[in-house]
Amino acid sequence: MKNSLFVVTALLASTAALAQTPPPDTLKKIKDSGSVTMGVRESSGSLSYTLGDGKYVGYHIDICHKVLSDVQKQLGLAKLDIKYQPVTSQNRIPLVQNGTVDLECGSTTNNATRQKDVAFAVTTFVEEVRIAVKANSGITSIAQLNGKSVATTTGTTSVQTLRKNERATGVDFKELMGKDHADSFLLLESGRADAFVMDGAILAGNIAKAKNPADFKIVGEVLSVEPIAIMIRKDDPAFKKAVDDSVKAMMKSGEVAKLWTKWFEQPIPPSNTKVGMPPNENTKAAWANPNDKPMEDYAKK
Repeated sequence: MKNSLFVVTALLASTAALAQTPPPDTLKKIKDSGSVTMGVRESSGSLSYTLGDGKYVGYHIDICHKVLSDVQKQLGLAKLDIKYQPVTSQNRIPLVQNGTVDLECGSTTNNATRQKDVAFAVTTFVEEVRIAVKANSGITSIAQLNGKSVATTTGTTSVQTLRKNERATGVDFKELMGKDHADSFLLLESGRADAFVMDGAILAGNIAKAKNPADFKIVGEVLSVEPIAIMIRKDDPAFKKAVDDSVKAMMKSGEVAKLWTKWFEQPIPPSNTKVGMPPNENTKAAWANPNDKPMEDYAKK
């Protein structure tokens, strides 16, 4: 009797454990609630940034709005309430995992480590990590960062990338961490840091919004090539398909390229300055052949 009681208890325990973690069903969640939560960034260059008063704009914000419009149609919802949840480099993955954020529309690199925890839609932008410096600094390469202070943003991959770069061998620099990209750029702007290492689009976007954009320039070798994509929960194939199908349709119609021009090659709010960054060849290739390959695939020779 004891044994059978043990078996029943064990079965109940394992059933309870399974019941606690059902696979995510974001489409059902959106349909049932009539609302969706978009993860947004406050200072991720032209990809995703705030104008204040709860207003968020950018290339990825526009793409996500179109995705959600398509999801709304797919679900037959008369109205869809879109909520914005500001996220940081540190908390964006946990907030997607725990269901606080349904799709993250910021500046997240798709890499193999992150793919263990979350899923990514097809790549919308292939980023090149670079170095921003004061225009009069004389710094033009990684080697010249020796003995300098280098800013980056907490929870990002950029400084690890710099440290691993073969040209950084023997280069010793002090690392300063900003809590977000605006904070990191302020470290450079105020002279506390000699350089800011980050995705080129984020550097260019922050420079465009600076008081005197001409005081800064992006220099040095490309440190790494990183596919950037909308992040969603893992193991939710129906939602991933809905997001991917929408993004692929935008790529095919040329809408993604138009949004790129709008945010990276035309004057943008609030100061109506141009970032002035045409799409690179890797980005154009990702639009022509949509995929969700991690950055490790780009590093393969």
